[in-house]
Amino acid sequence: MESRFSRRKMMQSVGGVAMAQSLATADAAPAPRKWPIEEGPDTPKICLSLGDGGGPLPAALQPPAPAAAGATAGRGGRGGGFGGGYGGFLASKTEAAPPPPAEAPAGGGRGFGNPAAAYQRIRQLGVTHLLGVGIGGTPWTEENVRRAVDTAKAAGLVAYNAMINVPNSVIYGKETRAKDMEPFLASIEAAGKGGLAVVEYNFYAHRAIEGYYETVGRAKAGYTAFDSELELLINETGAVVQPIYRDESGQITPETLAAFPNAKKVKFKDLPPLANEGAHNLQEMWANVTWFLKLAVPAAEKAGVRLALHPNDPPAPISRGSQQIMGSLAGWKQLIEIVKSPANGITYDSGVTREMGEDSVAVAEYFASRKRINHVHYRNVLVVKPYERYQELFIDLGMADMFGVMKALVRNKYTGTIYPEHPRALDADRDRVGPGGRVGGYPGGGGYTGITYSVAYTRAMMQAALESV
Repeated sequence: MESRFSRRKMMQSVGGVAMAQSLATADAAPAPRKWPIEEGPDTPKICLSLGDGGGPLPAALQPPAPAAAGATAGRGGRGGGFGGGYGGFLASKTEAAPPPPAEAPAGGGRGFGNPAAAYQRIRQLGVTHLLGVGIGGTPWTEENVRRAVDTAKAAGLVAYNAMINVPNSVIYGKETRAKDMEPFLASIEAAGKGGLAVVEYNFYAHRAIEGYYETVGRAKAGYTAFDSELELLINETGAVVQPIYRDESGQITPETLAAFPNAKKVKFKDLPPLANEGAHNLQEMWANVTWFLKLAVPAAEKAGVRLALHPNDPPAPISRGSQQIMGSLAGWKQLIEIVKSPANGITYDSGVTREMGEDSVAVAEYFASRKRINHVHYRNVLVVKPYERYQELFIDLGMADMFGVMKALVRNKYTGTIYPEHPRALDADRDRVGPGGRVGGYPGGGGYTGITYSVAYTRAMMQAALESV
């Protein structure tokens, strides 16, 4: 029998296939979300710390005024509590910083340093989750954890994440580490019983913040730069003297040099080990963190909490003679394989990822698809040379594809917290926070106004990702 296939039949056939494919695609596509798109159980959650709600820089973190710089020349130790002192601030334009705004009278107003007011300012941004909640006491107790959780709840917030310090004996592999781990494990147990979801921690022999210094950004906003070639001043103990002021080209001011006539010039990359830390190689550090994880992860699983290790930030491969386990993508991947459990996760940081020269979207996809991201730091950077020279700038600038990162998180059904950290120093905050921003150790960092800017941008990225993925 002769086969006949007309043009009309061909078109009808093609049209039928196309219609079937169209219907199948429509069935597979997610239902559009109703606007406004808000956070919920199936979405990520923006989070802030209580300090992000505004207030003056704590006195303990406020660098001395330039006139008093000479009085600090002989100070040793870790300098400001951040691992040896940080790399410098822009020279002050005034003789002394203006006093912080006074607290408002009871019953109303916009007081600074008032926890209730800070909670309110956080809620005004639409943020519902808190990180870094203060527990108090060592070890943590269920009572103290629950108190922090309930206090946040009364203010309409969820206390989600708290930072805990790993004992130095554990980090450095000292003989007392087994005994010193006991209160740490007790704290993990208390975190679960008290209602925390995530416990965040660091594990580095030395944090390389001496390489941080303030630079001038968009319209003279403050940026935070890092440079392994940064020239510093150290005293006889090897500690970076404080405060170091710089001009807009990054050079130490003559006034600072005059204030520390006995200080020695040295580049960041050449800083010597500190006596209380020593120098440690990668083999040592991997052995120490493996010992730690084999105790901490089972405890976290039993408690129903997840651990989140923050990568080395800055990710300098060597800091004061010590190598860094979390200073490379290979290190991040190796960590989650030591103990294979969702409780053994990382704090994914889009900024650090780019600082290491990696693709922020691909790295987010790798860890989110494996359910090993237990917290997110969401910020942007401009990198001149990976690991060695870069600057933290506004979240809408820089080299990281922030929308791509958010889509990777949403696509992999990440429902944890996202912290738009490291706000830039805007003029509106200059009268409320001292050099270094709200968080000590970040020259060029800002306060509540900068946080507001970053939260707004992050929410826009999240809403767009939830609508499009």
